[in-house]
Amino acid sequence: MTEPPGDDAGTGRPRRRRGTTELTPAQRALGLLVRREHSSKELTRKLRAKGVSRDDAKVTVARMTEAGWQSNERFAESLVRSRASQGHGPIRIRAELATHGLGDDAIRAALESVEEDWSRLAHGLVRRRFGEALHEDRALQRKAGEFLIRRGFSIDQMRRATGSSPFDDDFD
Repeated sequence: MTEPPGDDAGTGRPRRRRGTTELTPAQRALGLLVRREHSSKELTRKLRAKGVSRDDAKVTVARMTEAGWQSNERFAESLVRSRASQGHGPIRIRAELATHGLGDDAIRAALESVEEDWSRLAHGLVRRRFGEALHEDRALQRKAGEFLIRRGFSIDQMRRATGSSPFDDDFD
């Protein structure tokens, strides 16, 4: 049995052709927001990349925020949870949130909203990656410390996670 022309797999609905109807800025914004949270800065940038004028993008983002579809607070909390689960520390997460145009108060609130023991997270990362031999090997402690610093953990969190300060011998 052959399908009638224009029929979408026998459903009786006409096939949708890509590009035949132009999406409004609001439709584009909603399409992005239903997939994941976006900061207002990021959403504006993505709308601009799709050819939406600067003024239309700003108005659209303001409407999405007013309607509750877009929230910088939800975005920030989501990003903190996501990055923490990937093993990133608070310093790196703070820097990433700042690139999204969030203020210090919003960043602080997002980091505080996630009940994460950063030192314990750092310790778990080190234990999984470097094993139990870490406490006996200064070179391994140094590698673990450098790893944690690159991941965005503080010196204090790194010291607690490695059980010592692997950099202390640099200043003898």
